[in-house]
Amino acid sequence: QLQASGGGLVQAGGSLRLSCAASGRTFSRYDMGWFRQAPGKEREFVAAISWSGGSTYYADSVKGRFTISRDNAKNTVSLQMNSLKPEDTAVYYCAARYSGSYYDHKSYNYWGQGTQVTVSS
Repeated sequence: QLQASGGGLVQAGGSLRLSCAASGRTFSRYDMGWFRQAPGKEREFVAAISWSGGSTYYADSVKGRFTISRDNAKNTVSLQMNSLKPEDTAVYYCAARYSGSYYDHKSYNYWGQGTQVTVSS
């Protein structure tokens, strides 16, 4: 129901734009988030956006470099990633939540399959 895309290989300092398309359910009333997981590490919060788009939340590590946005008419959420660093390398997942903490992956009810982002130094 959630399909993430847009990952790839990029050099440090470059940019990528991830997209998450929702189908089979209207996610316009769900808050949406992006998480990432690097090999051997826990899944970590990256960014989230409220259902209306009026509030956004970011991990300190990406603040100022990443921007989350959504288009409820198209049932999509995007993550614009600029000034990428090698430590941003991970599988990125989009997810939807109805309640609970924006920052806790356990609050999210629906998950996409993930898209690989690799940043070379």
